[in-house]
Amino acid sequence: MDEKYPIGTFQYDGELDQSGINNWIKEIEDLPQQLHEAVKELNDNQLDTPYREGGWTVRQVVHHIADSHLNAYVRMKLALTEEKPTIKPYEEGKWAELTDYSLPAEISLHLLESLHQRWAYLLRNLNKDDLARTFIHPELGEVSIEKNIGLYAWHGKHHLAHITSLCRRMGW
Repeated sequence: MDEKYPIGTFQYDGELDQSGINNWIKEIEDLPQQLHEAVKELNDNQLDTPYREGGWTVRQVVHHIADSHLNAYVRMKLALTEEKPTIKPYEEGKWAELTDYSLPAEISLHLLESLHQRWAYLLRNLNKDDLARTFIHPELGEVSIEKNIGLYAWHGKHHLAHITSLCRRMGW
């Protein structure tokens, strides 16, 4: 198994029906509980174990998901309220080195629970025109809300798999 991409890379061909979008939204909605289940029995030493050689610790992964998904939520709201806004990327590796990444994972798990409730509600109430709205990412170009829903459904599963595969490998 590829420890960096345990579920593979994100794939999107631009053709998705409402059922597929609804599945992605459900995956976003379910992620906080799945993450909680994945880390609830881990002690501090386990939380501070990198998921792979040269990778982030489990604790950093949890905090990263919260930061990343908070940014994604804001980007989508900008795209819904502005015409093709240019978003600001952030240095996720440098964010992972900040002191708040040493806080208990539960803090970010609580944040994710509330964030994902709001996010899923918002996403379920978008129409076809809303899903087609876009933002400009300086590195990725124009990104539709529809594609971003899929990207973040994948992103959550991707990092969840980092944690669960580490737990399996370590026998936790």
